[in-house]
Formats: sequence, C-alpha cells, structure tokens
Amino acid sequence: MTKKTALVVSAHSADFVWRCGGAIALHSQKDVDVTVVCLSYGERGESAKLWKQAGMTLDKVKSERRREAENAARALDVHDIQFFDLGDYPLEMDRAAKDRLVDVMRAVQPSFMMTHSKYDPYNTDHMYVSQWTLECRAIAQAWGHNPGQKILGAPQVYLFEPHQTEQMNWKPDTFLDITPVWEKKWAAIQCMEGQEHLWHYYRNVAENRANHFQRNSGGQSGGRAAKYAEGFESIFPRTVDEL
Repeated sequence: MTKKTALVVSAHSADFVWRCGGAIALHSQKDVDVTVVCLSYGERGESAKLWKQAGMTLDKVKSERRREAENAARALDVHDIQFFDLGDYPLEMDRAAKDRLVDVMRAVQPSFMMTHSKYDPYNTDHMYVSQWTLECRAIAQAWGHNPGQKILGAPQVYLFEPHQTEQMNWKPDTFLDITPVWEKKWAAIQCMEGQEHLWHYYRNVAENRANHFQRNSGGQSGGRAAKYAEGFESIFPRTVDEL
C-alpha cells in the first residue's frame, strides 16, 4: 500500500509553523509523510530582530532563519523540508522555479496540499505563492509537461489562516483539532526565535479556532471539546458518501 503524503508550500521559512504546524504534526503522527517547501527564508522582510544586531549580513540572516526552520521541522516531525532560496520582499518565481516546484509535487504525490490565502494586501509574497501553487498544481497534472514523469492527481488544496483574516477574504470551512499535538506545535513556534512577538498571538489563534471547532461540531453544549485547533479554506469541492 502506498504511503499517504502531504505537501506544504510556505512563502517564508516560518509560515508553515504558525499556520499549519498542528496539521503537520497531527498527520505525521498518523504516519503521513509531510514535505515542506520554503520558497524563501523571509530574510529581508520577516527578520527585523536579526537586522537590529550589529554587523548583521544577508547570509547570516539566511543561515539563522534556516536553522530555526529546520529545528521547527524536527519538532513537528516533518518528513522532508526543502529551501528554494528565491528571496523575499518581493518573492518571485520564474519558470525554472515553477518547474522545480512541479517536480516536487510529482515526486511527493501529495494526498493534499496546504498554502497561503488567495489575497493578502499586507504581504503580497503570500498571495502570489497561493496563485503559483495552484498554477504549478495544474502544470503537474499535464501529461505533456516532462512526458515520462508520473503526473499529479487532483489533491485538495487547503489555504491556511492569514494574519488578519478580516482583510484577506479568507473564509474557513474546515477546522482541525490539534489538541493532541499542541505541545509539538508550541515547541516549533518557540524555535522561531527571530519572531518571538508572534508566539502568543498564534497560541491565541489556536485557542479561538478550538472554540469554533467545538461550535461547528455540534454546538457549545453538544460539540466535541477541543483546546487548540487550526482553520483552513478548501479550494476544491469535497466529495463525500454521507454528511
């Protein structure tokens, strides 16, 4: 039996931790191999704490951000983490970079994928990555692209929660209880030393989504209790045999 896999496409090296670290740890615990692709380190726009240190250089920032991300990946039991080092602010993908991501998709053959919201006026890197992920998914399904490679099927794409949901037109339709693996996510969050100001923000997000999980699983009186959860917006219709 083929082992189940999943793929996370993260714009910057910390995004996968804040936004879907619980999903990664939970599915890893269920024997799903989760691959994470970090398209950039977030070295220019998301490393202010490092840049405030005397004598800091771009290479030093990249190295530190990679170390943090690798530590977080270990805490979450990530199967494989890859760094494309495409730069950030702005993050740009040329055809070669897209082909590289297509190759990853075809190699991983994910059962589902996770990436950013479709709109983010505060950080356009995020919304472009969402668009590129869908574009690469389509290319990976094309028989005429690199004939001979195994094509990608049709994995669901889940958009994880952006920082200010009200401005992003992000509407969650899926809530995942991550209570059993919260300590793993919290450990991974604390690996992101350069963005300590976000640690408790994302703990609060997880607590609030747990409230939504309970309400949507049967109401406050009859719903399933959860302490921590993550929310996602699915791109494609889901087919089910019962409701």
